[in-house]
Amino acid sequence: MKGMIFIDVNKCLGCKSCEMQCAIEHSKSKDLFKALAECPIPQGRVKVEKVQDLAVPLQCRHCEDAPCIKVCPSKALDRENAESPVLIDQERCIGCKMCVIVCPFGVIRTDKKGKAMIKCDMCFERLKRNELPVCVVSCPTKALEFKTSEGIAKDKRKDYLTHFKK
Repeated sequence: MKGMIFIDVNKCLGCKSCEMQCAIEHSKSKDLFKALAECPIPQGRVKVEKVQDLAVPLQCRHCEDAPCIKVCPSKALDRENAESPVLIDQERCIGCKMCVIVCPFGVIRTDKKGKAMIKCDMCFERLKRNELPVCVVSCPTKALEFKTSEGIAKDKRKDYLTHFKK
């Protein structure tokens, strides 16, 4: 379960497949056509934003020292353990939006009902079944990958060292 969603912005086409599949994964039915009929319509927890010529999928980075957990007055934000993602207990959330204010990435937002907050949970139920987050699986260009920080560092070193071989 230890890992993070790595984004290669050079591969992202801005197709928003990750947004759509995330919404379906978090729907009651888990089916595209049935999800469209749900009320309220399901929301994705990832948002693709355009930045100059790049498309950047933004989602919770599950900060090690998460400010959203510290500021939440109802203790709706927490982790199961030190390696799990930051999760929101929708029943405990009072919608005060303190987490929105302190989130350094601006990725926490109000649900369609306007009561509770939503954010990426890294498809925690999928992770518990040893499955990858749905945004990673659904990305047609493989711009999203699930990696450990050690794996990311290893890949960066490899990329850096290949410049010397040219």
